[in-house]
Amino acid sequence: MSSAGSGRSIVAVRRERLYAANPFGGKGKRIFSRWALTEVKGRVEGPVILNCGIGACVAHAGQSMNETQAVTEHATLVQALRSPGAYPHPVGVVELIETHISSVLLAGEFAYKLKKPVDLGFVDFSSLERRKHFCEEELRLNRRGAPSLYIDVVPITGDIRGPRVGHGPGPIIEYAVRMRRFAPSARLDRVARAGLLSRTHIDELAACVAAYHEQCEAAPMGSVFGSPELILRWATDNLGDLERARLAPTDVRRIKELRAWTLEEFERCASVFEQRRKSGRVRECHGDLHLENIVLLQDAPVPFDCIEFNDELRFIDVMNDVAFAFMDLIDHGLEPFAWRFVGAYLERVGDYEGLATLRFYAVYRALVRAKIALIRRAQPGTPADEKAADWTSIVRYIKVAHTLARPATPQLILTCGVTGSGKTTVAQVLLEQLGAVRLRSDLERKRLHGVAATNHFAACTEVGQGLYGAAATERTYARLSSLAAVVLKAGITAIVDATFLKCSQRQMFRDLAGTHAVKFSIVECVAPPAALRARVIERLARGDDASDATTQVLSDQLEQREPLSAQEQAVTVRLDTNTERSRLESRCVWLARKLRSGTSRKEQVGQSVAC
Repeated sequence: MSSAGSGRSIVAVRRERLYAANPFGGKGKRIFSRWALTEVKGRVEGPVILNCGIGACVAHAGQSMNETQAVTEHATLVQALRSPGAYPHPVGVVELIETHISSVLLAGEFAYKLKKPVDLGFVDFSSLERRKHFCEEELRLNRRGAPSLYIDVVPITGDIRGPRVGHGPGPIIEYAVRMRRFAPSARLDRVARAGLLSRTHIDELAACVAAYHEQCEAAPMGSVFGSPELILRWATDNLGDLERARLAPTDVRRIKELRAWTLEEFERCASVFEQRRKSGRVRECHGDLHLENIVLLQDAPVPFDCIEFNDELRFIDVMNDVAFAFMDLIDHGLEPFAWRFVGAYLERVGDYEGLATLRFYAVYRALVRAKIALIRRAQPGTPADEKAADWTSIVRYIKVAHTLARPATPQLILTCGVTGSGKTTVAQVLLEQLGAVRLRSDLERKRLHGVAATNHFAACTEVGQGLYGAAATERTYARLSSLAAVVLKAGITAIVDATFLKCSQRQMFRDLAGTHAVKFSIVECVAPPAALRARVIERLARGDDASDATTQVLSDQLEQREPLSAQEQAVTVRLDTNTERSRLESRCVWLARKLRSGTSRKEQVGQSVAC
């Protein structure tokens, strides 16, 4: 076989590309050459260890290989570290947790994380020097989000059969990151599986991730981080690994469809990727933000165990980080929480333009998890039951990716009503049930003017003046319209939450729905005047909401609102919100089903209905 016009074999070309990515030379060149050969012959079924004399390199080869000496010695060391006498502090039973790249020893009040001497291509821990460096990087990077967990890097001395943690006798044979232990049940994936993950947890997670991204450094100018070419390479590498696995016919078909979808979606998003890179949205993020890497400390979510071993996987678009947690919530059967998380994050940072990339990254993240399960399953010493569980995970993540690549048809929904009518609460439940994004006038009005959400102007601004004057209001609705177009273009349902007192304001969005050829609906939220006033007074007393409306504002709105026209009523659901919260939420779930199926529209209902 030869490459077109070059006279060189495909194997040679592939070997050169792989070697170019391996800066260590020497035996590494031989290893990558074997990888290239077996890959081209199509005999690849999953990652296995190739014998390289020093450390280990995971390559994709169909033949069985023995563990390397380094991996064997690591396993011996880890077993020796299960002895309580290896530690300089009181220790009872030492527990062991294995991942595809680490061994974590739970000893007393601490956890010691050792890096396996492996080279998987995307991570290289093949030398002691590299392992020390990445231990130090792990400490530095994770102190950004979890300073209370990460203590220091400690040496392990002696020999692999009689090691000592800390500065003991003998040479340094390994390094470990020392962390404070936490209850395994506090990890967010376990909290979710136990059914204990709450809306408050999700809102706090969104706030935590938003603050985390705010303090992350932007990618260096002129770097390739976050470039379209790099994004595509990582995505197609995952697909290639899964294509070489021996999957069931259904999953083979799904991977084939996912490759086609990925290439098509990449073409749609390529200019967005580049624009976001130039605008500073590519930052030194977490890189591995799934639920297993988030823990509840004092009932607040804390991200830990970020990517330290590969700059390309850490300097990423912030939306790539968000998409991982979003995908994992969906994988845990918590799709409403997934959309709540995305919505809360966006309302904090205002990065709605990033929605154009959300599904691409979410599919990519699901396939990352499938690939990791594939690697873990093929590693020597993996117990049979864990291999079976990994295979189940591979199939499940492929299915999640396939589902994410087939989104529902977007629509445009207005939740309207005077202040205190419950439209924001209704919009929140609808966005969770429909998989939508809410655009809230109270927040966007303040964002336009550089004002914090809870910085209240009610006491110092006359009604209808300043931030709430006619010009500011017109500008706010124009901004909401612009953002709704961004959301719809991303293929996501947009819910616009505003009073919409004037017919012209509502018509602006009806025209927008026509431009994007999407279904248009109005949800009119109503309640008796006494209930409206009580809600406004209670909200002002709390002081934790973006709304500045007073009872005087409510009175003015009740007098000034323009009624819905007959044409508008044909696409309107009138929702009575004067009930307890649980019943209102049940009504919203019912309404979401109606909106999803289309039975709230004129052609099936014929007029507005009361729930």
